[in-house]
This record gives sequence, C-alpha cells and structure tokens, in this order.
Amino acid sequence: MVTLESNSDIGTLAKQLWALGDPVRLEIIQILPTRPTCHNACNVSTIAGRIGLSQPATSHHLRILRQAGIVTCEKKCRDMIYWIDLEAGSAVGERIQNLIGSS
Repeated sequence: MVTLESNSDIGTLAKQLWALGDPVRLEIIQILPTRPTCHNACNVSTIAGRIGLSQPATSHHLRILRQAGIVTCEKKCRDMIYWIDLEAGSAVGERIQNLIGSS
C-alpha cells in the first residue's frame, strides 16, 4: 500500500494528476504498450500519426508524461520507443485511494 506521507508525495501526485488531466495525454496513454518490445513499439512518429498531432507537439506531451513518471522510454530498434510504466500507474491509483480514504 502506498501512502502520502509528505508534502513531496502530495506534490508528486499533483504533478502526475496534472499530466494525466489532459485529453491528448490520455489518448497517448491509450495507444502506448505496456512493455518495450519491437513488434508493438511506439515512437513519436507512430504516436503522432495515430493521434493526428505534429511530432513536436507529441514530443511535448510525451515529455510531460515522462517527467511525471508515467511513461518510460528507451532507444531500441533504431528509435526511441515509449511505453506505460504500469507500476507508476498503479501507484497513482493507490495514492488517490489513500488520499480520499484518509479524509
């Protein structure tokens, strides 16, 4: 169980919720795989094409998701590929439940 013990934890959760609070970023989350494999790899070009945004705009949204710790990336298969960090996503859900349950 993840608990919010400090202002730092609350700040981290707020940053993650802000990152997830954008419709475009939620759309990106729906596209991304949960593992870094080449056969279902998502690079910026692939993601941009699927959501209908420019590559720079897509990169901007991916950077926000990465900085919030929700998305991970790695150079693989000649490209930088992105995927969802399932542990981080689960931790966000647990933190929300703990925050609401502690009221």
